[in-house]
Amino acid sequence: MTAIVVGLGSAGDVHPNVGLAMALRRRGHRVVLVAASVFRSLARRAGLEFAGLGSDDQYYEALHDPDMWHPFRAFSVVARRLILPSMRPIYEVIARYNEPGETVVASPGTAFGARIAQEKLGVPLASVHLQPLTLRSAFEPGCYGFPDIIGHLPRPLRGPYLWAVDRLIVDRLLANETNALRAELGLSPAGRLFDRWFHSPQLIIGLFPEWFAPAQPDWPPNVHLTGFPLWDGADLRQRSPELEDFLEGGDAPVVFTAGSAMVQGKEFFRVSAEVCRASGRRGLFLTQYSEQLPDPLPDGVRHFEYVPFSAVLPRASAFVHHGGIGTTAQALAAGVPQLVVPLAHDQPDNAVRVRRLGVGEFLLPKDYRTGAVVERLNRLLQSPAVRENCTRRAGDVGGSRSLEHACDLIEQATGLRPAAGSSLRPAR
Repeated sequence: MTAIVVGLGSAGDVHPNVGLAMALRRRGHRVVLVAASVFRSLARRAGLEFAGLGSDDQYYEALHDPDMWHPFRAFSVVARRLILPSMRPIYEVIARYNEPGETVVASPGTAFGARIAQEKLGVPLASVHLQPLTLRSAFEPGCYGFPDIIGHLPRPLRGPYLWAVDRLIVDRLLANETNALRAELGLSPAGRLFDRWFHSPQLIIGLFPEWFAPAQPDWPPNVHLTGFPLWDGADLRQRSPELEDFLEGGDAPVVFTAGSAMVQGKEFFRVSAEVCRASGRRGLFLTQYSEQLPDPLPDGVRHFEYVPFSAVLPRASAFVHHGGIGTTAQALAAGVPQLVVPLAHDQPDNAVRVRRLGVGEFLLPKDYRTGAVVERLNRLLQSPAVRENCTRRAGDVGGSRSLEHACDLIEQATGLRPAAGSSLRPAR
């Protein structure tokens, strides 16, 4: 059987899907990873067949779009630089590999081409959502930004609010081009694309645990939560002697990152350097874009382009980050206090959940100033309650078999036959 696994976005979006693809391959299936072309080398290291989307230049042009991290305009960037350009190529990849009765697809909701392929070609589809914000609810709505408008509305008004958002924003950006492809393929028009349409009617997998985002009464009935996947590529990389020397050379550092895709983080790292200098704490800065860093860095601060979080967070004192779901999950697994600085996309919702769990705090970007950050870090590091909550949640994450559970669900719900010797367990 062939499984086509689609990962759209930056490394934080693609890594969990690489982990899922590798788990399916271990069960004996042929697996094709579909992602932006820049992830070709990652797929090669993982031993996966690969179908690239777009060019490397297009990927980096999107990252450099000044609105990519704007709290209100970011969705427009995602629509015109990610969702729409990938729609037809994803459909064509699936059509090329599809053998009826022998192929399934696992993809995020933003991979519109996969949903269209399910409708047109009958290819079984599992919608795989990394973040709870993708699953809408009028009972306990996610936080889409600050101010949290929908969260402060009375429940009867939340449905009409989302209807207005769909009609005035989402469909206005996405519906014309999506329905043009649908018409070309003989499909009727679709609307409210980010409501129920982009979920597979067969299977929806949430790669997060219920204690992080409890299931809601108005979620689709075919939602299954499997826990955090936590795959970060550590098994494909050699350990860094330089990192080991730094970690062994003093107190546990505070780790700072603005995300693997952040090319506009100069102010974040400038303030972070001042925080380390003012507090006397050691710091570890993670970014692939060294031009964002102040020069020179303060004593006791080191920079690395990339380090798997699982290799460093268990030895950190605190973690300051942007609030991407993969980053947040790794911090929970490591039991490290978090200070989240959310910008856009799912980051505000993840930041609110971190605070709600008592494992960290958040500061809006406009408030990310030296004094405020030092004060929040001191409060987090001196709190017995935060320490206890972090330890408890690390225990909840520990031992997760999220990706194996997801494979079980995909095999059962879509008819993908497990290979000989596969241990198929009942879906929960």
